[in-house]
Amino acid sequence: MNGAGALLLGKTAVITGAGQGIGLATARRFLAHGANVVIADIDEDKANQAIAELVKADAPVIAVACNVASGADQDKVAALALSRFGGLDILVNNAGVTRDGYINRLSEDDYDAVLDISLKGAWLGIRAVSPLFRKQGSGSIINMSSLSGKIGNPGQTNYSAAKAGLIGLTKAAAKELGPAGVRVNAIQPGLVRTDMTLAMKPEIFAAKEAEVPLARAGEPEEVADAAVFLASPMASYINGAVLEVTGGRGI
Repeated sequence: MNGAGALLLGKTAVITGAGQGIGLATARRFLAHGANVVIADIDEDKANQAIAELVKADAPVIAVACNVASGADQDKVAALALSRFGGLDILVNNAGVTRDGYINRLSEDDYDAVLDISLKGAWLGIRAVSPLFRKQGSGSIINMSSLSGKIGNPGQTNYSAAKAGLIGLTKAAAKELGPAGVRVNAIQPGLVRTDMTLAMKPEIFAAKEAEVPLARAGEPEEVADAAVFLASPMASYINGAVLEVTGGRGI
């Protein structure tokens, strides 16, 4: 895709946790709309394998190892985007993990791991790019929350708390960075077909799918399209918003 239909032409994006699932779908959609993409994933080898065909086709995409819970790693990724592509315009805080367990059986380590990656990781990403975004007077930050952060899930107190925290982070950062021309928004995906959700027991997946008014699970590309919109000039007056991509589940 190029020319008038390329909503992100010439822009550079960092997408965390983009070696698979929604993150990888977002990387592909961004590339299709003309962006340069830096995939920051804790598993650099897996990310490189995922984009091998894109690299072979000379797509402007690279993968880099990044532990999003490390401020030093986040700073390194931002610097790499600048050195490789000459700029940085978009950050998608997509990285996240699950460590499920009911409260009485959930360890502190598993609680901390989910909060560190999903919530602290997003905050560190924002901290890494905000000086540049402020200086250039522009930038779009997209935090990947979850419907779990709105309605909660039993056995996921850590995940639900992290994803709800991302909404507070989004709104506070939108107020803080908005005067500099930087937009911060969030997406709340619902039941989407990824490796994580398809690992559910079939009867549990079917029960959740039955709660969707559109009567089906979503596809990663449908969440990615929402990210393209929020990153693009079409969303130029959208700041601090939470866009649900749920098929109507949770309304």
